[in-house]
Amino acid sequence: MAARADRKAAAAARHRLLPGGRLAGPMPWIIAIMMFLTVLAAAAGLGLGAAVRSMSADLAGRASVQVVEADAQARGQLAARTLQALRGADGVRAADPVDPAKLADQLRPWLGEAATSGDLPVPALIDVMLTPGDSDAKLDRLRRLLGGLSPKLRIEPHAAFLLPLAGLLTALGWLAAGVVLLMILATGAVVVLAARGAHDSHRGTIDVLHLMGSTDVQIARLFQRRIGLDALMGGALGFSFAILVILLIGLRLSATGSDVVGAISLDPRGWLLLAALPIFGVILATLTARWTVLRALGRAL
Repeated sequence: MAARADRKAAAAARHRLLPGGRLAGPMPWIIAIMMFLTVLAAAAGLGLGAAVRSMSADLAGRASVQVVEADAQARGQLAARTLQALRGADGVRAADPVDPAKLADQLRPWLGEAATSGDLPVPALIDVMLTPGDSDAKLDRLRRLLGGLSPKLRIEPHAAFLLPLAGLLTALGWLAAGVVLLMILATGAVVVLAARGAHDSHRGTIDVLHLMGSTDVQIARLFQRRIGLDALMGGALGFSFAILVILLIGLRLSATGSDVVGAISLDPRGWLLLAALPIFGVILATLTARWTVLRALGRAL
């Protein structure tokens, strides 16, 4: 009981030496805003990276064969021969024709009723899945095979169509990573300014502590504890609001029904990285405050 009372008395004494905290000053709120923006930027970068990886995994080894023939009867016969040749080709895991009705439904928003009227010749499509391995070499062999069957056959890898989109998502992911880095640097700068301001405003208290025999390390520990508590409260507040916003955005993304947009998600490792940001913020603020105060004390002497 006596030891516990002594600890409480010591804590109360430290609080009287450096009053603040409990969201009373601007420091916790600034840290909260910084943490809010940092978590959002980090979540955006992680989500975009996951989308790029998901797209690459889904599209790797997949291609479409187009049967470009104006005559419907000849197009059907050529599509049947092509399908049989693809299913027997080396390096092809599966080959399935695309349902013309489904294809017409996908073209209707752009072509209107002409997509199903039969007046507009729509190429027949065959979806091809390649075996794992060198996709480029397999595609080259298939091009030679299809060229031997008919000059009206075209094969295009799925990845080629979404390559610009994947590049855009990758660039946005790197941009989000840059924003996170800038926010970390800005947070460190804010802590430096706050520590310098606290040192200047408590210069009289510091002189008294020096006269009582306190060392620079002991004095710096008081400042780093107070700024660490401010960073903890502000970081927890900003992190909580950021997670709420991320969950709301996730619900809106899932409601779109788009495969590309739906691929923007966070895996368990991504959530762990986000959860580590407030901890990293507290450690950064504490160490920065300690370094700033020790440097200021060294200059004062």
